[in-house]
Amino acid sequence: MRTRKKIDTDEKVLYMIGWILIGVTVLAGAVLWLLPDLVERFRMPCVFQLLTGLYCPGCGGTRAIMSLLRGDVLTSFVLHPLVPYAAAVGGWFMLTQTIQRISKGRLSVGMKYRDVYLWIALGLVAANFLVKNILLINGIDLIAWALK
Repeated sequence: MRTRKKIDTDEKVLYMIGWILIGVTVLAGAVLWLLPDLVERFRMPCVFQLLTGLYCPGCGGTRAIMSLLRGDVLTSFVLHPLVPYAAAVGGWFMLTQTIQRISKGRLSVGMKYRDVYLWIALGLVAANFLVKNILLINGIDLIAWALK
C-alpha cells in the first residue's frame, strides 16, 4: 500500500513532466506548422515492418501525433488510439491538477494517479497491434486508408 506522501510526490512529478510535455508539444507543433515536410524527410523505416511485413505496436504513432496536432482526432485514433487517449487523460490530469494548485487545495479536484490508466494504455497498444495486423493480413491497410 502506498502512502499519501508518496502519492503526492508522484503526482507532483507527473505534473512537472506534464508541463515539459506541453512545452515540447507546442514547440513541435510550431515546427510542423512552419516546416510541414520535416517529419517525412527524416522519418526512419520501421525495422519490425521491414523484417516481418507487419506493423509494430507503435506503427502509426508519429502520424497520429501529427493528425492530433492538426485537430483531426478521428484520424489520430485510427492511426494509433494511444495518442488521443494519452492526450485526453494527460490533458484532464493537467487541467484538474492546475485548478487544485491555483486554488491552493480549496478545490480538491486534482485527478489522482491510478495504475488502471496504464493498463488501459497497454490494452490500446495491444488491440491496435492485433487489429491493424489482422486487417493487413486480410488485405486492408488501415494506416494507408486513414491517410487517404
